[in-house]
Order: sequence, then structure tokens, then C-alpha cells
Amino acid sequence: MERKTLDDFHPEVLRLFDRYVHGLIDRRGFLEGAGKYAAAGTTAVGLLEALNPNYAEAQIQVPREDQRIRGEFVEYQSPQGHGTMRGYLVRPAKASGRLPGVIVVHENRGLNPHIEDVARRAALANFVAFAPDALTPLGGYPGTDEEGAQMQRKLEQPKIQEDFVAATNWLRQHAETTGRVGIVGFCFGGSVSNNVAVRVPELAASVPFYGGQARAEDVPKINAALLLHYAEMDERINAGWPAYEAALKANNKRYTVHFYPGTQHGFHNDTTPRFDAEAAKLAWQRTVDFFNQHLRG
Repeated sequence: MERKTLDDFHPEVLRLFDRYVHGLIDRRGFLEGAGKYAAAGTTAVGLLEALNPNYAEAQIQVPREDQRIRGEFVEYQSPQGHGTMRGYLVRPAKASGRLPGVIVVHENRGLNPHIEDVARRAALANFVAFAPDALTPLGGYPGTDEEGAQMQRKLEQPKIQEDFVAATNWLRQHAETTGRVGIVGFCFGGSVSNNVAVRVPELAASVPFYGGQARAEDVPKINAALLLHYAEMDERINAGWPAYEAALKANNKRYTVHFYPGTQHGFHNDTTPRFDAEAAKLAWQRTVDFFNQHLRG
């Protein structure tokens, strides 16, 4: 079956899906709302299945077995009662000497195959990449994003944030890194990237993709340079940008922001119809360039 594109979905269906995947409505609420916009021969369930990530048909950009990288699952300690946490550590196979580190933060559904792929892309860009799995206390990513999202809602948000702060400090101290570390995250991971910039004064660079902003009163604590990627059609997240920008300016923080025309929340994820190939390629290249600028030398 041919993969659907954004043009196949009514804008209201996309808004309902965004609310569903972020826990603002339940599955039943999505199905009831989307059913009003289902075309002939299409059901609300079919719309949901088409919008969800499809890892079976997704084009993995960097396979696990790629000989240019070496990856493994490793453990680190959580300070918040979660005990031992788990993540995916990837580095260039032929690295000479220590390299800068990059934390890669998943969406609100655990460490899925797409985020593992992003971590491998970061390793190919000559960084030590580490992608923690927030779902470790519940057994880790369960295999589907819908179940992963349900699991992540069971965890306490403050504890999750502490786990990513701990992961950042773990990577800073890793024997294979220079101690210069940045962070990149998507959706929920974008929010984490903003929060880690507040919480870790040694963080050198933070790149949130369509993530919730830090509180204005916390902005003075940010030392990292910021590169912020937003989707033009992402009304929910973009509503917080004016206040965040005002706080960044008022505190003389280093930031660069890009809004990508015509894109939806999640445009970097190449496993869903919301993917925008041109915007994703440009945003990723800007991200790599930004990390090269702020993490090397």
C-alpha cells in the first residue's frame, strides 16, 4: 500500500492526532473526531494507522550493522529512584582520540527505532552519541509507539527529567568524550533539551526540535548556545515561543531560531506522513554544523 502524505489528511485530523499522541485526548476521542473527516473507503482507525510510525516500511538511514559505527546498549545510574537506566551508545568505528558527545532524546514514547537511527547519524557526523530510554524503569521501549506513549505517561515527569540530566553528566564524564557535550531532542525530547540547558551549566549546545520551552524565570540559568527548530503549522508548541524569545533576549542568551514553512510537528521523523524531507535534511545539517561550531576546538 502506498504511504499517505500530508495532502491525504484533513488539517483537523492532523490536529486531533497531535492532541492524541500528546495525551490531550484518548484513542476514542481521536476516532470519534477523525471519523467526521474520513473519506469514502477510509475509516477513523485507518487514519490513525496511517498517521502512526511505520517502522516496517521506514527507510533506516544508518543500519545497526553499518561498519562505520559501533553501537551498544549500556547502563548508567539514575539519581531519582529509577536505579539503573539504559541507553544506546554509538560512536565512529575508527575514531582517533576523544570526541565531543551528543545526547539524543526521544519523543514521548521511548527509545524507538527512529531515534536509534538518529543516534547513528550523529555518530557518523563524528560524535559520541548517547540515546537514553526513559522507559527503562518499565522495561524499556515496548515495540510500538502507541504502547510506548501509554507507558511514558505512567512515569513522573520530574524523575524523567532527572534521568536525562544524569545521562548528560554521564556522557560528559565518559572516557571517550572530550567533556564537551550537546543535546538534541524531538517533541518531548525538545522539551528535555530546553530543560537540560537550564539544569546543566556545563552543557555547550542545545538543539530542541519543536519542543516545549523553558520557563522564563529559568532562562538566566542557561549557558548553552541554542538552535531551535519549529514547524510552521505547530500551533500548540509555537504558542510558547514569543515569551521564550523575549526571555532569551532580555538575558542576552545565544540563540538561533528557524521556522520551517508548511511543516507539521514531527517533520523530522521519516517514519510518518508528517515527515518533510527537505525541511528535515536542512534542519539536520544545521544541527550538525551547530554542534561542530560549539563542541569542537
